Amino acid sequence: MTGTLHTSAPSGKQMLSEQVYAHLRDAIMRGKHAPGDALKPQDLARAQGVSLAVTREALVRLVGEGLADRLHNRGFVVPSFSDHRWQEIAEARRTIEPVVLRMSIERGDVDWEVRVRAAHHRLVRTPAYAPEEGEHYTAAWAEAHRAFHRTLLEGCANPALLDAFDRLWTASELARRWSAHRNPDRDGAREHRRLEEAALARDADTAAAVLIQHLTLTATALTDLRPPG
Repeated sequence: MTGTLHTSAPSGKQMLSEQVYAHLRDAIMRGKHAPGDALKPQDLARAQGVSLAVTREALVRLVGEGLADRLHNRGFVVPSFSDHRWQEIAEARRTIEPVVLRMSIERGDVDWEVRVRAAHHRLVRTPAYAPEEGEHYTAAWAEAHRAFHRTLLEGCANPALLDAFDRLWTASELARRWSAHRNPDRDGAREHRRLEEAALARDADTAAAVLIQHLTLTATALTDLRPPG
């Protein structure tokens, strides 16, 4: 007798929670909820026309991604500029990613070189800002940016190290947006071009140094951030 494998469809509550999560994530990323702002479940549930339970589920998910904090007896808030976690994440990235990049340059084959060049080309050709997406950079550019940095490291051929990169990248996305917004004169395009050139030239020392500087500039900008007056 053969059995039939059934996959359960998402429940209505799960679908609503996903929608509320996506809406809140987008609002935080676009700066509609400023650093330090309270995220009141009752108000958010009322605004979205959903239950308190659905809203709390979405907020807990945001906490897990580092896009919200849950304070004891004080509800949920957007993380602040001064939160020390951003410097801890930056330190972790400066420790791990240059080492992985060196491995990638050593191990990467011709196909890796092609992917690096293609990822950089996509990044260059993707508009960073669009009026309809607010003052922070676009979702399309954010994805092209992530893909370029990850592709640089994929030559290492070590899934565990790439998983570490994925986790740290997700955890630092909000800080990265703040830093870019408050330091508009930074020439990120030149930094990315230097990364691509050094990697494809198989110059591991230069590539690692450029990457460390690239990550440091983002973290340094955050230490100087203050809410606009």
